[in-house]
Parts: sequence; C-alpha cells; structure tokens
Amino acid sequence: MKPENFILYSGGARGAEACFGSLAEKNGLDEVNYSFEGHSIERSRGVRYLTNEELARKDVSITYVSNLMHRSYSRAPIFRKVLQTICWQVSSGMEIFVVGEILEDMTVKGGTGWGAEYAKICNKPLFVFDQVRDGWFRWTEGSWQEVKAPMITKQHFTGTGTRFLADNGQKALEDLFKRSF
Repeated sequence: MKPENFILYSGGARGAEACFGSLAEKNGLDEVNYSFEGHSIERSRGVRYLTNEELARKDVSITYVSNLMHRSYSRAPIFRKVLQTICWQVSSGMEIFVVGEILEDMTVKGGTGWGAEYAKICNKPLFVFDQVRDGWFRWTEGSWQEVKAPMITKQHFTGTGTRFLADNGQKALEDLFKRSF
C-alpha cells in the first residue's frame, strides 16, 4: 500500500515519538499527535489538542494503573492527562509500536509502559523495541516473543515510547520504516 494511505498516531513528545513523527513525515505518511493545552511537545505537525471532555472519556484510575504496572505513578493532574492522551493514541491505532525497555515483570518501563499495557488490554498487535536487549519483541499469548524484522502493516498505527531514545532505538525505527515503506 502507498505510504500516503497510512496514519501515525502518536504524542509528539521528545525521543521516540518525535522520531516516529519525523520518519512518518519523511516517508509521506499522515501524522496525528494527541496533546492538550499547556503540554510541551516537539512535533507541531498534525497536532490534535484534546478538550477536557475528550480527555475525560479516556480517564483511568491512577491506583489501577499503578497496581497493573507494579509501580507508583504521580497523581498530578498533568500526568493523568498524559495517560489519557496515551489511551487516545493506542485506541486510534490498529497496531502498536513502542520503544523502551521490557522489565522482568513483563511490563515496559516508565510512563511508556502504560501504552503497552493498554494495547494488551485492547488486544491490539503490540511490538516493543527493547533498547537494552537490542531487539524487537511481540506480545503473544501472554508473553514476549522475539521477532526479527516487524513491519507496519495496518494503515492506522501507533508509535510511542521513551523520551530517552538511544542510537539503537533510532536505528530500529529507521529500519522499521525502510522495511515497511
């Protein structure tokens, strides 16, 4: 299929999301970056500012997220809005790509991990490039399975991940786009 028929859903933040957006633009894909007033992002292309009403539609209990992820998260209102925008990203994509680190408890490190967990809950195809293990993994039947060369196959896909994009993570995304487009 033609790249112009694809839409990347992301958040436009520094690191992995900015890299996804840059590669989408370079390859002729459309891009939607969910954000909210007052939130600082790097990508200005395709920004979709969510209203308070829209954010509330994706509200989630911080206690639930903390328990699911086996860690404590901030209860600050801005963090809640970030979690809500991640829900918008994941629900908009039919295939989810994440850059981060898979932890021993099978969650992904940091706030990025909520996007991966929400993709699991929504039963969406989920791929994570683990920067520490230097490889791609797919969530399949309750566990992470290593995959060699995933491709973007759904016209509406989500790209998210760590703010701390390492060189191998950037290369993994560049290679993902080369294979796919």
